[in-house]
Amino acid sequence: MMAAMGMRTLATGLAIALLAATVTPAAELEIPLGLDAYLPIAKDNPLTVEKVELGRRLFDEKRLSRDGMVACSTCHDPKRHFTDEKPLAEGVFGRTGNRRVPAILNRGYGKAFFWDGRIATLEEQVLQPIINEKEMDMTMQEVVARLRQDADYVAEFERAFQNPISERNVSHALASYVRTILSGNSRYDRYVSGEMEVLTELEKQGLEIFRGKGNCTDCHLGTNLTDEKFRNTGIAWKNGELVDLGRFEFTGREIDRGSFKTPTLRNVADRAPYMHDGSLAKLNDVVDYYNRGGNRNPWIDRELLPLRLTNAEKEALIAFLHTLTGPVRDGL
Repeated sequence: MMAAMGMRTLATGLAIALLAATVTPAAELEIPLGLDAYLPIAKDNPLTVEKVELGRRLFDEKRLSRDGMVACSTCHDPKRHFTDEKPLAEGVFGRTGNRRVPAILNRGYGKAFFWDGRIATLEEQVLQPIINEKEMDMTMQEVVARLRQDADYVAEFERAFQNPISERNVSHALASYVRTILSGNSRYDRYVSGEMEVLTELEKQGLEIFRGKGNCTDCHLGTNLTDEKFRNTGIAWKNGELVDLGRFEFTGREIDRGSFKTPTLRNVADRAPYMHDGSLAKLNDVVDYYNRGGNRNPWIDRELLPLRLTNAEKEALIAFLHTLTGPVRDGL
């Protein structure tokens, strides 16, 4: 039975072959129970132990930021499920961003990146915080120059890529590491796999609400509990005014005004505050928000209607959401 398997092993070569790559796998990646066994891997960036470990070091490297005080892990804290506790992102020199730091759990399965989906690949995404003036405020030329001054980095890049330090290799190392940040094997996953006693009766009631009256699975579905689509839930409307254009800023389509990507619900109970702007402090606030149908506006998602959940139903739903928390693993 799959339920007896805490983890499944994915031969990286298989995933790469499915993407028509012609490389020899150098490592295996363990895929937690509940996630898709076939993790997409870029054809020109196969996973290796050397690249992943180099990417891990770069993820923690504060020299990638202008003031030497901020690393990727400053905001995407491994101890906090690869996000932080702040409503809005904070970068170099105390600069504040416009949106909440998203959790990067299972982002190897992502189809578009950032809250507005403006970036198409993980290899592109990992460089954007480095060059964003509100985050790390560097140029890639400066990053490469700084890293080349470190003999250890020079040797590590040579081992990982058989090439010198370059923007492309920084990108590929960071993306390789981020692909290994995975969370599954939650009590919910074990329940779905056949361990029927792993959830309490209250949690099972919450699952029924999640799938039924709560209409949560209209957006939060699949193994990663997100449809990877963009929705207008009304959060960007404050006092009747649109304060963040969301995906519209990237696409220019009227339907995208105030729309943001559906986040994964993996480990959601431990990832407060919530929404793209961190404006909802607790899970109770999120459930209450959706229960009343969100902030109405001309472009609000047509599926977003008042739920009319009772207090008991809200309690059950929140209890179920806690079952989506599983261990987080990274690396090979």
